[in-house]
Amino acid sequence: MAQKYYAVRKGKQPGIYRTWPETQRQVNGYSGAQYKSFTTEAAAQAFMQGQASNQSSAHGKTQAKTTARPAATSQATITVYTDGGSRNTGNVAGGHVRDADKAAWAYRIELPDRVETGSAGEFGATNNRMEIMAFRNALQHLVDLGQTRESILFVLDSQYVLNAVTKGWLAGWKRRGWKRSAGPLVNAELWQDVDRLLPQFADLQYRWTKGHATNQGNVFVDHLLNQTMDHMTKSGVTSTTKAVTTTPAAPKPKPTKAQVDQPQREMTHRSTAESVADIARSLRDLPFTDD
Repeated sequence: MAQKYYAVRKGKQPGIYRTWPETQRQVNGYSGAQYKSFTTEAAAQAFMQGQASNQSSAHGKTQAKTTARPAATSQATITVYTDGGSRNTGNVAGGHVRDADKAAWAYRIELPDRVETGSAGEFGATNNRMEIMAFRNALQHLVDLGQTRESILFVLDSQYVLNAVTKGWLAGWKRRGWKRSAGPLVNAELWQDVDRLLPQFADLQYRWTKGHATNQGNVFVDHLLNQTMDHMTKSGVTSTTKAVTTTPAAPKPKPTKAQVDQPQREMTHRSTAESVADIARSLRDLPFTDD
């Protein structure tokens, strides 16, 4: 295994560490943490001093200042697509989302050996809320899968979510007690979840894509969340599940003519036997005499 040098430029205690658990303790819970892994100490020192390095990193990425690479050249092990949407009937000047409006989120996680997807819906939610939920739920699912140390590329069409994560907005909201400089922060509880999850990952990259255009992963999650909204009812908000194939029971075969006639033949046979027995009993009871 190659030697690793984990450089924590911004964290609880900045420095260069030799193991991931040590590094994780410095960045977990620290909003805007900046850290990266290298195979040489010189490269790690250059990163600490703010110098660029051409060395590729297997683990670790500057979270507050993420530089996206073109999708065609990305070396990420895992690619994640997220999207959110709302069928906002009040989406006009001065209009607002109505309680009966459908909204949904979806994610697609492309792992080396399989694809994991998820989606669910909510009534009366905004598009931004669904975009955050898609991103947060994808992060949580990756944690549940134990995929926190791999190189992961997130592809989103939401500038709002990307800017919050990559431009330091999230760190600013946290410093102000989860408030914006201009007032309350909408969906603060979701952003707190995102802030809790991000430091658990060693290497996150981000990419913006034009929504519902030519990016097949983005088109997939858009279709998935719209399917979720199509199946939403007020009696219960549904989430996507794996399809269950039920094999119908084989039809019972029609009885043959012989099978149909058999009970009748048995009944006729019993009736004839019983009649003969009755006649025999009657003859025995008659008062015959010898002449």
